[in-house]
Amino acid sequence: MQTLLTLSIALFAGLMLSRLAKLLKLPAVTAYLVAGILVGPYLLGAFGVAGLGFTSMENIDTYGLLSDVALGFIAFSIGNEFRWSQLKKTGRQATIIGIFQAVVATLLVDAALIGLHFLMPDKLPLPTAIVLGAVASATAPAATLMVVRQYKAKGPLTDLLLPIVALDDAVGLVLFAVSFGVAKALVMGHVDVLSVVLEPILEVVCSLLLGLVMGLLFSFFERFFHSRSKRLAMSVTFVFLTVALSMVEFHIGGVHVAFSSLLVCMMLGTVFCNVCDFSEELMGRVDRWTAPLFVLFFVISGAELELSVFREWTVVLIGAVYILFRSAGKYFGASLSARATKCEPSIVKYLGVTLLPQAGVALGMAIKAETLGECGALVANITLFSVLIYELVGPYLTKVALTHAGEIEPEGKVSARGETIHK
Repeated sequence: MQTLLTLSIALFAGLMLSRLAKLLKLPAVTAYLVAGILVGPYLLGAFGVAGLGFTSMENIDTYGLLSDVALGFIAFSIGNEFRWSQLKKTGRQATIIGIFQAVVATLLVDAALIGLHFLMPDKLPLPTAIVLGAVASATAPAATLMVVRQYKAKGPLTDLLLPIVALDDAVGLVLFAVSFGVAKALVMGHVDVLSVVLEPILEVVCSLLLGLVMGLLFSFFERFFHSRSKRLAMSVTFVFLTVALSMVEFHIGGVHVAFSSLLVCMMLGTVFCNVCDFSEELMGRVDRWTAPLFVLFFVISGAELELSVFREWTVVLIGAVYILFRSAGKYFGASLSARATKCEPSIVKYLGVTLLPQAGVALGMAIKAETLGECGALVANITLFSVLIYELVGPYLTKVALTHAGEIEPEGKVSARGETIHK
């Protein structure tokens, strides 16, 4: 009863605040995140009444399965953006921009924080600065996708944006693994070549291979059904199964092998949309089915935002430097590479702004960094601080950028009640 009550309150709060966000011309994602803060452990949950909001961070962790499944469907949907017909037009540009902007963000943050380390070595250890540079490369696909869907954004910027966000995660995993290996060597006093070089490459390759196999199996079994409802059920089945399999970890000798659920599910969607001839219609039905799940995902994400990080001035200072230089790296990295690949002026001008949101992947990196001890704990706190800022501001900036690029139509549309509404 308490679980259902908490979920219903979270869903209700998110939906009602989205109406207020509409009046303020803010994206619904922002409303869901704010709703999460309101029903989270710092406000409604602070009363400690079971079922009335999320009472603690440990209580939020019990809903982790919902977040895992939601991220699986989000990645599956982004895989739909890798249709071969589209990749022939934008694949080269997306690859170059996706890699370049991630590397530039990492280098700028590294340079800024290493410089800050020399000014305040007792507050910002060198391993922390190096790891945070890699965390800066990650972009949140979920918030970006939700803004694109809510406003039905269409155009060259949108077509390029989603593949870049997907590729960004693969690049970020490699950059993080290398930086984490260097930071670990500084802390422990020795370098583990396997963890620095081999394991990140294996994670990306194995994730893509698992997604390829699951996508081919999905496309094969889907053809046994002609009913829309059964095809939808089979789609849900395979996303569930793929998320589950992506959680498997094992060792081969001294090498740790793991999967990225985001990459696996993206590959699942990519293979399916290119192999199955009715994939577009079916993925549209999946998107409608998952709408309440996505609302819950963002409300839970809002509840997870750690407001206590504001208590430490060092976290706020380092976090502010991190946000400033990461934003500059994303913007100028995307702008320069877009210009070099001869993209349209609107892409050169606005693409970098749409790459600012940061959440799940960065938090996953921060959790792994905690194994570095005190250095890792500082990485986690600064990442939490930046995620709090980026998740609340990022979706709005994405909407503004897409609007100025002319890819969000200002005209109204007809609601389910036959009334004219405006975006």
